[in-house]
Amino acid sequence: MSIFELLTSLTPVLAVLIFLVILRLPASVAMPVSFFLTVILSIGFWRIPLIQISAATVEGMIIAFTILWIVFGAILLLNTLQNSGAMETIRNGFSMISPDRRVQVIIIAWLFGSFIEGAAGFGTPAALAAPLLVALGFPPLAAVSLALISDSSAVSFGAVGTPVMVGIDQGLRQGGNLAGQVEQAIGAHSMMDYLSGVASRAVSIDLFIGTLIPLLLVVMLTRFFGQNHSWKEGLVLWKFSLFAGLSFTVPALLVATFLGPEFPSIIGGLTGLMIVIPAAKKGFLLPEEAWDFDIQEESTIDSVPDKKMPLWLAWVPYLFVAVLLVLTRLDLLPVKDWLRNVKVGWSHILGTDISTQFEPLYLPGTIFIFVMALTFMIHKMSRVQIKETFRQSLFTIKGSIISLMAAVPMVRIFINSGVNESDLVSMPMELATLVSGLAGEGWPLVAPLIGALGSFISGSATFSNMMFSLFQFSVADQIGADHQTILSLQVLGANAGNMVCVLNVVAAASVVHLSGKEGQIIRITVVPMLLYVLLSGVIGAFVLSFL
Repeated sequence: MSIFELLTSLTPVLAVLIFLVILRLPASVAMPVSFFLTVILSIGFWRIPLIQISAATVEGMIIAFTILWIVFGAILLLNTLQNSGAMETIRNGFSMISPDRRVQVIIIAWLFGSFIEGAAGFGTPAALAAPLLVALGFPPLAAVSLALISDSSAVSFGAVGTPVMVGIDQGLRQGGNLAGQVEQAIGAHSMMDYLSGVASRAVSIDLFIGTLIPLLLVVMLTRFFGQNHSWKEGLVLWKFSLFAGLSFTVPALLVATFLGPEFPSIIGGLTGLMIVIPAAKKGFLLPEEAWDFDIQEESTIDSVPDKKMPLWLAWVPYLFVAVLLVLTRLDLLPVKDWLRNVKVGWSHILGTDISTQFEPLYLPGTIFIFVMALTFMIHKMSRVQIKETFRQSLFTIKGSIISLMAAVPMVRIFINSGVNESDLVSMPMELATLVSGLAGEGWPLVAPLIGALGSFISGSATFSNMMFSLFQFSVADQIGADHQTILSLQVLGANAGNMVCVLNVVAAASVVHLSGKEGQIIRITVVPMLLYVLLSGVIGAFVLSFL
């Protein structure tokens, strides 16, 4: 691979770093520029046929539409609750649990977000948790950044285990069948048992990392968004933070070990909420003095006067969302198959091998819109309020359309670059091969970074696991390392990349009117991402030394 081919393969990474993070351009400008730059370099140096680039672009635009549908649904639901007066009631309700902002971010971003990740995945937690935090009085930048950081540990088992059950499973196959070396390693065991082993190993390592996430959240909250910019004001909550961390990670570990990869995040998040909320009400492990923002920032989400709505009625829409997400994701019920039978897509786009499709009724955005319609009736909203809700939502999402319609096609060109006239494999595989050659026996320290790179570029932990699982398995073979442990490091790295991937950042930012601040968000979340990757690698290497 020549220097120009190397630079071409790094274009999606360098473009985000230079345009968003360093030059601080809004995503609506940075992403179209990055897309056109990727197209030019892909044709000139990677020698990808124009028809392949065109097909990948079309595929990306279809995928971008599905992301926009989820975001639009989340924005509609938020504005519905805002205009009905429910958000004001929810805000007052959280004050009754605890007026401490540190406790609120743990309950909403960490536990509620983990539950939603387990049920829906695909960026849904940040799209729900961030606006809820803003409605409670959090600065929008804090709300988005902390929601993205929180959506990490639970990602291993997001969308009812999709990153493992689909991502790892499909990633270890070639032509629909298990790769030869994988089949040989599994032997007489079933693929389900093998995946359960990977899941259990991942959550065992994450027990030492994920448990620290709530403490990281409160420390970042007080240091970067408090008037005193104090680390100490966050660290003083260390007992409660670790308690909240264990309230999710321990149940998730037990479920992953004894039940499999589908439900650790759902049950872990729900169990955590059931444990932590009563404890917070009683002041368990909490300091006497509650922490708040000394200077309240004006919310970017309009408020309406409190209509004295009962607290249970205000929470009904979120309850509907949670229940419907779970019910429509369970294989035990026929609802999942009914919804997934309706498919929209394009096979062999422009005559290439690229195909894509989505299931509109199965998307979380459709559930959000359905619940929004129910909320109009339950909260007895007027026609004027309904009209204003749609107007606000359409205005909010318009900035994200350009960003995502450029960013996702850029990603798909990168992923589909294996069809070329340069005798090269795809760009992500060339990069991974280069890194593995440099790392050698130190691969366990690098493996999570590859997973993070996959999520950062593709916007999905599932896609990251699909891209790199077989590669990680092959490297484990070469260095004589335990396959399941290396694959678990891939899973954990994919979790970490979720914090900084452009697609999630753009989507979450748009919900709270922060379009144009994507680079600033990434600058905040990149350090926790790197810390997560580093700890995963160190603990993974330690585990491998005993196997």
